[in-house]
Amino acid sequence: MELDWLGDFLALAAQRNFSRAADSRNVTQPAFSRRIRALEDWIGTPLFRRGAQGAELTEAGAHLRPLAEDLLARLHRARQDTRALGERGTATLAIAATHALSFTFFPGWIRRQARLEALGTVNLVSDSLEACEALMLGGEAHFLLCHHHPDAPNPLDPARFPSRAVGTDTLVAACAPAAGGGPAWRLDDAAAPRLAYSPASGLGRILAACRGDARRGGTAPRLTSHLAAALLTLAREGHGIAWLPLTVAGEDLASGRLVRAGPPGSDLAVGIRLFRAPGPQGRAAEALWESLGDAADG
Repeated sequence: MELDWLGDFLALAAQRNFSRAADSRNVTQPAFSRRIRALEDWIGTPLFRRGAQGAELTEAGAHLRPLAEDLLARLHRARQDTRALGERGTATLAIAATHALSFTFFPGWIRRQARLEALGTVNLVSDSLEACEALMLGGEAHFLLCHHHPDAPNPLDPARFPSRAVGTDTLVAACAPAAGGGPAWRLDDAAAPRLAYSPASGLGRILAACRGDARRGGTAPRLTSHLAAALLTLAREGHGIAWLPLTVAGEDLASGRLVRAGPPGSDLAVGIRLFRAPGPQGRAAEALWESLGDAADG
């Protein structure tokens, strides 16, 4: 059975005339008649009574008419919905990125990878690492851009969510300068006020895994936030010591608005990685992934 036969059947049921129905279907009348007969043969019973007054539906034809209308409507909706889903998958590139990288690293990086017009519409979602990971696990993003350290826990199974290194960064303990230009507080001072990351922060997760000894003891954090930019502002205003990525704090350190609070060698090197969702991800996502090159695999 061919779907065109159902369209022919509905056209004849509406027109009640073979010639007019054939014209509406853009076929010759003999071909149209053969298709109606083929449908009746496939079903196994006549659907129309042919007479001088035209074609009238039989009882079987009247029973089939609403079923055929519903079937074709459902198929049409399925086609439209599937096409729309496919167009979203190829034309819209959804990238989840942590706040710290959204405003500093991402703009220059995406320009270097491919022409934006070649990627179609790019939807950048900026949030905490915990929220970005939830988007990836829920299948709501093609990629996740975040800071990364192999010692920090990661809920994204590398067997399902492959990743590639796309950059590097450094976490620096920083604070406002004292009157003489040195740090107002030192990292090894247990009484120094601390500005800490909340549990939702990826940077906080990395620091807990790699610098736990430097964060234990002493005073409780004066303030916690998952936003590196918020801790940057508070550190600049003299509220305490914050571990900040150079991508965020580099200009303040260079200008002297912030100074290093830790001894030489206390900096923590971290990576910047792009994680991809499992399975085929559409033309734009695959183009971006391929533009990274095999050398970045990890």
